[in-house]
Amino acid sequence: MSRAFVKEGDGSLDPLPDLPLSPYPNHVTPTGLAALQARLRDRQADLAALRARSDRLDKLPEAAAERDIRYLEARLRTAILIDPATLPLTEVAFGLIVTVADATGAEHRFQITGEDEADATRGRITPQSPLARALMGAVPGDLVQWRKPTGVEALEILQIDHP
Repeated sequence: MSRAFVKEGDGSLDPLPDLPLSPYPNHVTPTGLAALQARLRDRQADLAALRARSDRLDKLPEAAAERDIRYLEARLRTAILIDPATLPLTEVAFGLIVTVADATGAEHRFQITGEDEADATRGRITPQSPLARALMGAVPGDLVQWRKPTGVEALEILQIDHP
């Protein structure tokens, strides 16, 4: 077999492609910033442990850790800290918790958070989500229209709180 098309190397891997960064401003709450910092420390510790292995034949885990570290460092460099504790409770804004009632009267609570801390199952939504866009700027008593794939749902703003 011809070896003309076989890449000879030194055993190292090329860096993995970077994880995509969001085109939106990287707003974070203090909790989100702390979580990003903790994730970075954890991945740095993971990388140190991987590099300390006696058997380092599989370098893919190291490359993945390096890629994750680059991503987390970029997110931290671009972080725009917004402390919701300093915001007035007059209208729905980033970081605040809003309680709404749907058409059936069921109450739901949402917090508009940074992309890295968003978790829909815990009521944490990104500012770019259709729900957050409908809620932002609303005041208690307002009726907002949430445009969903299944149609438009009306939500009444009941209360705004600090986390």
